[in-house]
Amino acid sequence: MADGGRKKWSVTAVLLSSALLFGCSGQSVKTTPGPTQTGKDEGNSPAAKKTITITYRDDGIGEQGALFKWIKEVAASYPDKSVEIKPTPIQASEGDYFAKIALALKSKDTAPDIVTEDTFILNSDASAGYLEPLDDRLKGWEDWTNGSFIEAMKKGVTASDGKVYGVPYNTDSRGLWYNKEIFKKAGLPENWQPKNWDEVLNAARTIKEKAPDVVPIWMNMGKATGEATSMQTYEMLLYGTGERLYDDASGKWIVKSQGILDALGFIEKVTKEKLGPPLSKVLNGQAGNTATREYLPKGKLAISLDGSWITGNYLEGGAAPWPAYKDVLGFAPMPTSKGQAPGSITLAGGWALSIPSNAQHKDEAWNFIKYALNKENTQKLVIASGNITVRADVAKDPGYTKMPFNELATEYLKNAEFRPAQDKYPEVSTQIQTMVESVATGTAPAAALNKYTQDVTRIAGPEHVTEK
Repeated sequence: MADGGRKKWSVTAVLLSSALLFGCSGQSVKTTPGPTQTGKDEGNSPAAKKTITITYRDDGIGEQGALFKWIKEVAASYPDKSVEIKPTPIQASEGDYFAKIALALKSKDTAPDIVTEDTFILNSDASAGYLEPLDDRLKGWEDWTNGSFIEAMKKGVTASDGKVYGVPYNTDSRGLWYNKEIFKKAGLPENWQPKNWDEVLNAARTIKEKAPDVVPIWMNMGKATGEATSMQTYEMLLYGTGERLYDDASGKWIVKSQGILDALGFIEKVTKEKLGPPLSKVLNGQAGNTATREYLPKGKLAISLDGSWITGNYLEGGAAPWPAYKDVLGFAPMPTSKGQAPGSITLAGGWALSIPSNAQHKDEAWNFIKYALNKENTQKLVIASGNITVRADVAKDPGYTKMPFNELATEYLKNAEFRPAQDKYPEVSTQIQTMVESVATGTAPAAALNKYTQDVTRIAGPEHVTEK
């Protein structure tokens, strides 16, 4: 989800190597034919409806998903009855979704009218000419210009050309979810606030000793979980060392540093000491769902390095209803490696609604986006999905602030970092996933780093990389 960051890529590279980059399953893109093919817009009758398609990622729960339910609810109340709003999901892992979206956006025959864009990929899709700039439309939308949207959140939908290519609808933060009941049985504090990485690892070691049937700690560590591996695991660790992926001052990617080795060293300890789940569980595309929807609610997992949105699964009507989650779970900030300032770290990301350049009904799509992302409808979505709002007016609403963990997750944003707003980021991210999985499966950190150095140097060019 997502999560406040949870950004960018040559789409050409996606198309040429999507199978390598994302572990594509070879499934065809699940799209709905455009109106000219369905016959929805045939004829000149003023009563003929236009079909507005909205494409988003379905992670396997179909019509039970919060986003599907929200689209249907908003569509039902939409005043303009001359249009039909039709969800057209792509069922895919997080990594596969981006590759399949890139393919869909390329053609007028498969491009939807509205697409959900993870803000990390938005810049590369915009640079490839696949998204419509919205600046002229936004000038006339009072919600955008009167301070209703948190100003900092607009950065995630602004591409490198300075234009805006989407309207954000959520953000997120990341931290350490933990099961208080398991902690209590293991003699660990129920109000857990680890000060450094050693305290995190020592808690996991204690769980392994005192509760051998429980997985001590779960982190995404595979290529199949795509950006979740890059952002929720590696970058949370790397940024916690004080290092960054990209040096803004020199305009170069950092391809070798002690911080990288330290981050990989943490991953190596988790796998070598068997503090994590079996690799068969963690190296597949459903790893995140397994941890969130099965292991945590069933008391089989003690600590999960994950995003603020996971509680959306536990709400009534969610993918894994769990009324007790608000009492059983704690959400601790992820500490920096040695407890150095600022003490904790989080990566922030988010999602937006964008209009593809190849969309057939851009005006109608824009009108629906304005309605869908007004205060009332935005609030419904973030509460149902467990995300953090990007609207300042929603953030002050009692209906939002009373949700468990919302204020805490928002507080973590004070130390938030964001992924580099660079076109090459998605390609670099793919190499991160390869490096992390390599270490998780037994490769020494130094050897995995050397391969990463070579691959990123090839992607960015020798003149655009540096060592620390």
